[in-house]
Amino acid sequence: MRVWVDVTNSPHVLVFRPLIRLLRRRGAEVDVTAREFAQTLELLALHGIEPTVVGHHGGASTLGKARAMAERLPALRRFARGRGYDVALAHGSHDLTLTARGLGIPSATTFDYEFAWLQHQLGCRAATRVVVPEAIPLDRLTRYGAGPEKLRRYPGLKEDYYLADLEPDPAVLDELGVDRERVVVVLRPPPDVSLYHRQANPLFPETLRALGSRDDVHAVVLPRIAGQRDFVLGLGLPSVIVPEHAVDAQSLIALADLVVSAGGTMNREAVSLGVPV
Repeated sequence: MRVWVDVTNSPHVLVFRPLIRLLRRRGAEVDVTAREFAQTLELLALHGIEPTVVGHHGGASTLGKARAMAERLPALRRFARGRGYDVALAHGSHDLTLTARGLGIPSATTFDYEFAWLQHQLGCRAATRVVVPEAIPLDRLTRYGAGPEKLRRYPGLKEDYYLADLEPDPAVLDELGVDRERVVVVLRPPPDVSLYHRQANPLFPETLRALGSRDDVHAVVLPRIAGQRDFVLGLGLPSVIVPEHAVDAQSLIALADLVVSAGGTMNREAVSLGVPV
């Protein structure tokens, strides 16, 4: 088989890492496209996946997102045309499902946050199959055109699957200069550039200030974008560590005492790994 995978955000790298390996082990040819956003490209390199970079994130504004999408869709079409793909796979990338539909390529999209209304209106309606956790009620999916004929549901969390073979690497703590005698807390800021997150939330900076001022804590903050990194560094908190580049976050979470995340993926990773969150 010839398989096309599109990766548009940092967490998607972890979802597709074991799937790409499994497909290639079975003899499939797998091509990966990726959007330049957050730590996506760094994480792909970290996990030995070579993508073709197509497009970039449009920023926080609706207009910017629309412009980026208008540029990326024809670029993806040019990339995929004539390559003879048997199937296209995405994690919420409506860019991929829309392009695949236009080219007559069967596609599957997966997600586990059902309230990204516009993304799912586009992605689910264009996709051939929609793969979601059983925990999501059916009536939240049918409004996106994902009826029983499209749906494939699975038990548990996606993180249970892609973290099943994780062997935490303690070196990540040494690389970051974490003092193992302290309480190790991993923090993730809110998704400030996402359409589904439009309310300012003071809880994250308040929590960060409380933890970052304690000498019995090492708080490792994993920002989504450069602006968040600059904000955290600008607070000048003595017990806060901000990595300069993408790190093995899953090992870091597994070795932490606590995770505080204003987002879904790291919360679910902590749950799957048995770490308080």
